[in-house]
Amino acid sequence: MHFSDGFYALPESAKNAVSPTNPFLRLAKLLGYTLLRLVGNIFSGVKQTENLHGKVWLYVVSQNNIDSLSFIQNNLSDAAFVAGQSKDIGKYNKMVNRLSLRRKLLYYYKFFPLLLYFLQNRKKQAIRFYDVLYDAVGFYEVYLHQLQKYKPSCIVFANDHNADARAMLLAAKQLGIKTVYVQHASVSPIFPPLAFDLNLLEGQDALEKYKQCGPVPGKVELIGMPKADAFVPFRKPQRSVTTIGLACNLMDETAEITHLVTKLSQAFPELRIILRPHPRDSRNFKTDLHNNTTVEISDSRLVQTFDFLKELDVLISGNSGIHLEAVLLNVWAIFYNMNPSENLADYYGFIRNGLVDTAPDHPSLVKLIQENQQQTPEVYLRAQYYNATVGIPYDGKSGQLALQHLEQFLEL
Repeated sequence: MHFSDGFYALPESAKNAVSPTNPFLRLAKLLGYTLLRLVGNIFSGVKQTENLHGKVWLYVVSQNNIDSLSFIQNNLSDAAFVAGQSKDIGKYNKMVNRLSLRRKLLYYYKFFPLLLYFLQNRKKQAIRFYDVLYDAVGFYEVYLHQLQKYKPSCIVFANDHNADARAMLLAAKQLGIKTVYVQHASVSPIFPPLAFDLNLLEGQDALEKYKQCGPVPGKVELIGMPKADAFVPFRKPQRSVTTIGLACNLMDETAEITHLVTKLSQAFPELRIILRPHPRDSRNFKTDLHNNTTVEISDSRLVQTFDFLKELDVLISGNSGIHLEAVLLNVWAIFYNMNPSENLADYYGFIRNGLVDTAPDHPSLVKLIQENQQQTPEVYLRAQYYNATVGIPYDGKSGQLALQHLEQFLEL
């Protein structure tokens, strides 16, 4: 995905989340990866609390992946979470079985031939993302060896585009191991084609976007969002606005975020305002907000997304999948661009498909909230195109539906 024309055309802030814009920082990242990961893995231990032989592997690359696949581990006795040796899984780091990546260093003689190939075929991307290519080297070979050793019965993924996840998928296909994909977040037409045997997607939107990515040879089932099941009972009725939430990510500009928070604090001094940065966002907003005591900060590395959303009456965010999760709880969601210098427009199609309302500037946003302050609109049915179980008997039972399809697949 990161070497596609679509990804290269994204604003620099989006690309910076994957590879530093500054060429010196990019080189520093590469050197740091070499010392801390490639060499560091040789001297660090590999923790495995479970016997991984013949099990159903739940391969994860992030904290969000764990949240998305927990329903399988909780209901399937032979399922085990698995991740690369040094992968950061947030608060779940200690509960994941690790696969040794010590042998990865042996394959770095392939980097320069690979770089030459990409320079000949994808020159712009190769120059901009050579650190991403460097990171990817060796995953396939190491994972092929690990799969031959442990022979899992099936591998379930919640990520389909990171280099390590893609390498695990290709190694599994090489060995004829069954593969399953559980969608864990909103998707984009620039993702790689689906190449799994069973694809458990949230709704029609995801299927239509994946069809734009390429052929879908595997079986597809639309199962909703299992990680939202436990929170459907907390779906709120229409109500007055007492709490406003802002969710930001690395594509959003610091100055615009702090300016927006200040404007909302001034316009609604009686309301509670909670700012939630993305888990990978390390900016110190308390300092940036000059210790504004009226604004709370939600730590996304400790507080689950839905626990944050339960607190809200209205959510304000830019290009983020959190809009969909908010609407599923009947939390009114407003799209507001917090990166005016690089307008990413309607990246997920949430505005186009009527999932969210939108405001072009601060005065319009304040006016929109004031007009609905006494009674927020009912919005959860807007999510039906994105979530196949909304409004039907399986609403809040997506995990149950997904397990039925998974168990049938494993019996084949």
